Amino acid sequence: MSTDRMPTVYLGHGAPPLVDDPIWPGELAAWAAALPRPKAILVISAHWENAPLTIGATTPVPLVYDFSGFPEKYYRVTYPAPGAPALARRVRELVGAQTPVGEEPARGLDHGAYVPLTVMYPQADVPVLQISMPSLNATQLLTLGRQLAPLRDEGVLIMGSGFLTHGLPFLTDF
Repeated sequence: MSTDRMPTVYLGHGAPPLVDDPIWPGELAAWAAALPRPKAILVISAHWENAPLTIGATTPVPLVYDFSGFPEKYYRVTYPAPGAPALARRVRELVGAQTPVGEEPARGLDHGAYVPLTVMYPQADVPVLQISMPSLNATQLLTLGRQLAPLRDEGVLIMGSGFLTHGLPFLTDF
């Protein structure tokens, strides 16, 4: 086992305007700079639930503007990260023997993936792969985590992205 084991992180990504917050981007960028530099990033975002586990685009990696009602500038954001076809093959190897794996080659990075990545790795120079969050029970999700864990010893940063709650229509109630 490598002594350079990558961490597994979970980020509350917020809405696209979070990148304009006066504090969050600086703190996230500093935190990311303190992490070991990943060879690739595997993102599991709460904004893509699909069973079976599904592998997204490997090259090129488009963005999915899966939100509405924000200023136009947030729909023009780009993040031209390299794809990660080798990582996609490795994910299939690790989970495919016991778990069906789907492919959606046109599915790009949703805002749960690219909003934090634009701050963490603004040069978009780390290969990125997004997989779906399968709707599984806790035991099955733990098994999936164990299946993917070897990636950490291979230089892959495993990043979960979501939020504690997600009810934008209900924000006016508070």
